[in-house]
Amino acid sequence: MTDTQTDSQTGTPASPDPAGNPKARKRWLTVLGIVVAIALIVWAVFHFLLAKPEEETDDAYVAGDVVSITARDPGQVIGIHADNTQLVKAGAPLIDLDAAAADVGLVSAEAQLAQAVRATRSDFSKVNETGAAVVQAQAELTRTQSDLQRRRGAAAEGAISGEELSHAADAVKVAQANLALARSQQAQSRNSVSGTTVSNNPAVLSAIAAYRRAAITRNHMHITAPIDGVVAQRTVQLGQQVQAGMPLLAVVPLDRVWVDANFRETQLKDLRIGQPATVTADMYGDDIVYHGRVVGLGAGSGNAFALLPPQNASGNWIKIVQRVPVRIALDARELNANPLRVGLSVTTIVDTADVSGTRIGRPARRTFAQASTDANDAKVEAKIRQIIAANR
Repeated sequence: MTDTQTDSQTGTPASPDPAGNPKARKRWLTVLGIVVAIALIVWAVFHFLLAKPEEETDDAYVAGDVVSITARDPGQVIGIHADNTQLVKAGAPLIDLDAAAADVGLVSAEAQLAQAVRATRSDFSKVNETGAAVVQAQAELTRTQSDLQRRRGAAAEGAISGEELSHAADAVKVAQANLALARSQQAQSRNSVSGTTVSNNPAVLSAIAAYRRAAITRNHMHITAPIDGVVAQRTVQLGQQVQAGMPLLAVVPLDRVWVDANFRETQLKDLRIGQPATVTADMYGDDIVYHGRVVGLGAGSGNAFALLPPQNASGNWIKIVQRVPVRIALDARELNANPLRVGLSVTTIVDTADVSGTRIGRPARRTFAQASTDANDAKVEAKIRQIIAANR
């Protein structure tokens, strides 16, 4: 009799039942254990010995500059040239405010400048006038002194009365007073223009500053984009009365975004400035990989800068692993090919094989450099020179 059994209905041999065979079951469990053990060993070898050292986190998001466009002077919105999602170039018009009041102020400042130039020119003329008055007063004093001298000789001979001699002496005193007054007026007129010309006289300079201020206010009625970027957060509406400092919209330069990866504090040991990193965005999936480098580590954990920081010294305490933001700069060419948006979720992997770099970020430098040209606009300066020349 053999171990092979047949099915009573079909007559085919029945397969052996492993569950009913303790030896076969033990043999299968042994094989399975060996396979699992080999798999664990292979994983451990690749993970701890062969795999390159790296740190990974999916607690990472795209960040960027959000340049706020605000009203610098009050006014009513009469034109909107850009809306959300639209691309603008630096210098492109964004918002127009009603410039009627600003135009009136500019005309008034122009009149005040012309008046100041004329008044200063008159002050220069007064110097000559007071000089002539001094010469006249000096001549009158000389005449009265000579007259007094003659009358004294005549009085000694009894030719004139003492009263007439007294009147001649009084005339000398009056002439001396008039000369002192003329000299004082001359000094006063000289002080108002001493060391200056019509163009750099303090009164004229004050009027020039007022004209520039009015021109700046007029320029603020036309708001332009300070940088290239995409318009976002437009809150202003046509016809709205805005006040100085009121946010109108924002411009986001998408070609200059970066990634803030929030690594656990236990992952920061080998992170260094300059280490290469790869980034994949949920928006595009794993097919598109961005390359970048670590450019800085945050000065503290997120909790340290929270609006209500934790008070770990009071009450019961539970240790929570903190996270520190690590900034990763991305390749500009890859960003141009596949633009990212601020706030998108990404996965970041940093290659930590090279630990020769520093843990402190690079020295500070200007992110944006936009010089204000409102105060020394070429057209404004030309207009000022024209006003001065026309009223000399």
